[in-house]
Amino acid sequence: MAPLTSSTRELFSEAVRAVLETWPVLQIAVDNGFGGAYSQQKAEWMVDALQQYFIDNDELQQDEVEEFISDLMNNEFDTVVEDGSLPQVAQKVCEMFQQCQQDRLTEVREQIKQLIQKKSAGRAKATPAKTPAADDDESEDEEAMECDGGAAVKEQHLPPRAASHEEEDDGWTVVRRKK
Repeated sequence: MAPLTSSTRELFSEAVRAVLETWPVLQIAVDNGFGGAYSQQKAEWMVDALQQYFIDNDELQQDEVEEFISDLMNNEFDTVVEDGSLPQVAQKVCEMFQQCQQDRLTEVREQIKQLIQKKSAGRAKATPAKTPAADDDESEDEEAMECDGGAAVKEQHLPPRAASHEEEDDGWTVVRRKK
């Protein structure tokens, strides 16, 4: 397909920004400073980096885009995305890029408008989940964290003597619960 014109490239950049700004994982990473003091700037840079990735590479597949975004999140925000949202984000960006290439700009503008409306409805926040006291699914050592976007993260609080620490070859420390 033909390369994007400068105006279409600008529209695609707006589309990428709209997708990333409404992605709860990135919102939480920025709001909680996972990328350090410059988390917001990193998120803005990520829009440009992703847009340029599409411009520089022909016929990208969704899995390649997923891997690129995953690498950006891991490298810039020390975040491994495991909530299942990464394929959806990659698919949406790929879809909007194809629409730009096919000069279906009205559709892209409409999707951007919908995403902006979603963004104005509120940002995702990580908050402690309220669980009933009689809930047998979780032990007292576990605390659930729920994201307004629907994702949940569980943290396990173990007594210090109940955990063993092992250093892996890649420098990460793995904490395992003793049985």
